[in-house]
Amino acid sequence: MTRAELIVNVAEKAKLDRKSAEKAVAATFEAIKQALIEGDKVQVLGFGTFENRTRAARKGRNPRTGEEISIAASKLPSFKAGKSLKEACNP
Repeated sequence: MTRAELIVNVAEKAKLDRKSAEKAVAATFEAIKQALIEGDKVQVLGFGTFENRTRAARKGRNPRTGEEISIAASKLPSFKAGKSLKEACNP
């Protein structure tokens, strides 16, 4: 499902016009993104949890030269599906 299809689906289910649904979807994504930037966890009961995970610093190799390089630690956004969502996907 693309973002445009999601907006149309939200508009139909919530009985909103397309422009209002687009604003709602954009605001939801922006709120989740802002919370993750601030280091917060976003927990939606019955759906799942968005949170940052930390990837440790490590050594890697440049595939072209074989030279060893240092890869810095980083934060990755992740999503863990909730029980209800898992059950709905696996009837």
